Amino acid sequence: MRIGIIGPIGAGKSTLSRMMAEYYGCPLMEEPVEKNEYLPYFYADKATFAMLSQNAFYSALFLSMWRLKDENNLVCDSTVYSNLVFTELLRLEGYMNATEVALTYAIADEHLKRIPDLDLQVVLVRSNEALFANVRKRSRVIEKGQEDYLNFHYNNYYKVLKRIYDNYRVPAKKILWLELGDVNEPKEFARVIKEIERAYNESK
Repeated sequence: MRIGIIGPIGAGKSTLSRMMAEYYGCPLMEEPVEKNEYLPYFYADKATFAMLSQNAFYSALFLSMWRLKDENNLVCDSTVYSNLVFTELLRLEGYMNATEVALTYAIADEHLKRIPDLDLQVVLVRSNEALFANVRKRSRVIEKGQEDYLNFHYNNYYKVLKRIYDNYRVPAKKILWLELGDVNEPKEFARVIKEIERAYNESK
């Protein structure tokens, strides 16, 4: 079972991914963006670093997925499709132009040809209020003062992701839109696992 966890900033992807990898005793592909040296530069100057950082993030993500491409059981704390949402949002905000976006899609397309498909894409669905609360709770320095950026991101993330799935013809049965609560609560984590396993079995 190869599972990708997707969602907007602050959705709880990393927390759920770690818990699932531990639960199933399988490898975890951590999101490489959080540790990427371009990230602080991107937050400080999006106009200059939007395209540069996006392609750095894609490259790091591809290498992470390539190293684990032969694993039959895997939890991924990000996917190429998730990164494409950021590209589209940066285009909508005016930080990336049409040529830059086309180049980024071309790179993503080449990456997708070279790594195996995931069995299930799990999209974490949370309200804007919950997302902002999570961002405030984790209190990352680089996310301070980014309220306008995050608000635009939250208001557009899910509809942009749906368009990307449609564009790449990802079958609906391979996508689980999952309303998420506090997975640190045993009952909620058990419910999430049950929902994911149900969706995985139905996706075959």
